[in-house]
Amino acid sequence: MVVTGAARGIGRAAARAFATVGARVFAVDRDGDGVERTAAGLAHPARHRARCYDLRDIDGLGALIGEARESLGGLWALAHVAGVLRRQPMDEIREEDWDLHLDVDLKAGFFLCRAFGQALVAQGGGGRIINFSSPGFIKGTRKGAHAYVAAKGGVVSMSRDFARWYGPHGITVNTVVPGPIDTAMQHTDNTEEVVAAGVADCPLGRLGQPEEVASVVVFLASDHASYISGAAVSVTGGALMY
Repeated sequence: MVVTGAARGIGRAAARAFATVGARVFAVDRDGDGVERTAAGLAHPARHRARCYDLRDIDGLGALIGEARESLGGLWALAHVAGVLRRQPMDEIREEDWDLHLDVDLKAGFFLCRAFGQALVAQGGGGRIINFSSPGFIKGTRKGAHAYVAAKGGVVSMSRDFARWYGPHGITVNTVVPGPIDTAMQHTDNTEEVVAAGVADCPLGRLGQPEEVASVVVFLASDHASYISGAAVSVTGGALMY
């Protein structure tokens, strides 16, 4: 299993969940120390590999996937969790902020998923691609994540397009849509009032935990989800219903 954004939060939880069920994990993050700690903390650590990589290096993505295939002995699932979020008032967003979100949250994801999909097709036998979006792709945002939700809307459309393209090869492509999850990203540049408003908007009345999202990732990577593709799966405690 290839997991991006594995140094912390949902990515780290997904890596742990995969390792717990016996999968080998190729953990990727631009935070080298953080991803090394994740890999070292997985069940049976010798089975896993940590790789420091900035996904904006588009030209190297094919080699990265090749390295993962060699390390794991084959490919099955990509859980692309990595992302960036700058919360800013609408009127303060600069072109460089917009470009950062589109480059990391959408552009890098497109070329990563394409490289992984091409490798799965060449390998044969199907596989899974799991991307990450935001409830803002439907609801919009009033909390300063304007460029982020624009990119994340693109992720859903991109994933559906990949689902059609790679479906004939037995490859499913889905998107996980996490709600208010208790991670560092949830609290970065957020006041306690904003976090509390997110909790109040959730019918379950609490923040979700990274492990609750990771369990859905493992499900989508499993044979239990073999007929689910092109879906955007809400893991929001009911904060997003559609």
